[in-house]
Amino acid sequence: MEGGRVTVTRPASVPESASASASAHAPAPVPARPDAASFRGALSRFATGVVVVTGLVGAQARPAGLTVNSFTSVSLDPPLVSFCAGRTSRTWPVLQTAERICVNILGAAQEETSRRLARSGPDKFAGVRWSPSPAGQPVLDGTIAWLECTVEAQHPAGDHHIVVARVHALGTTEGDGPLLFYRGGYGRFTPA
Repeated sequence: MEGGRVTVTRPASVPESASASASAHAPAPVPARPDAASFRGALSRFATGVVVVTGLVGAQARPAGLTVNSFTSVSLDPPLVSFCAGRTSRTWPVLQTAERICVNILGAAQEETSRRLARSGPDKFAGVRWSPSPAGQPVLDGTIAWLECTVEAQHPAGDHHIVVARVHALGTTEGDGPLLFYRGGYGRFTPA
């Protein structure tokens, strides 16, 4: 690669037209070990949903919450989900002490809720409306689905913890579509 252009060497047996077509789909060369910025940039092109993991913590059963976009289903039988919590998070160590947690799948209108619970600070729940799940955990108003869980396992993985949780109860609503996260910004799903 010279001057920002990709140079492709065509084998002698490949016709010019085939080479031009193939070069349009050739992957760009990458460094042997990607740096953090290029790795984050590549992964930001994978659109994700946004969830907030909540729970009641401490002797006063205060609500706590953590915004997460690394969430996935793991197993149908038993029903398991997974999410990643940063090792530097001050909320996850507190939240993991809750008897149960609730994964709130955010709707498109909940960008402000996502931003509020992604911040650091002691009173992130100020002004956040919620109702209790069957076991009393916070289900945020406006979520399009929620999953009440217990933590099954945690695995250290680089600068995060991979958390596997068993689902005990769930609910869905007929709200708008999901809140999406793509290339560092929020967006909405538009059906084709």
